Amino acid sequence: MKGIDHIGIAVSDLESSNRLFEALLNTSCYKIEDISNQKVRTSFFKMADQKIELVAATDPSSPISKFIDKKGEGIHHIAFEVKDIRAEIKRLKKEGFKALDDEPSIGADNKLVIFFHPKTTNGVLIELCQEIC
Repeated sequence: MKGIDHIGIAVSDLESSNRLFEALLNTSCYKIEDISNQKVRTSFFKMADQKIELVAATDPSSPISKFIDKKGEGIHHIAFEVKDIRAEIKRLKKEGFKALDDEPSIGADNKLVIFFHPKTTNGVLIELCQEIC
């Protein structure tokens, strides 16, 4: 693994949360994206080498909507950047970690992504992401 790519925060209202984080971080959101296959809309903030991703549901059946209903707004996941996502998936599965999907999918910020179940990662949803070339 190369390191932490970003921390994802589940929010109910992306626009008001963008204003809050712009004031908090003293910087503007640099990207807003709709990720239809995950039923979410995201925004990104960057400070030096760190990124924060705000994630809001675009559909009540979205995993983000279910997360907020159950736990409220807050930290949703930690994403780690990897060089070879398929090799890391294979390695982690061999170590006993459970992926939520069989294959990576296209996610936000031009990345291939896959998530690992929090029950196998001490209660933290882990995302692996790899830049799409």
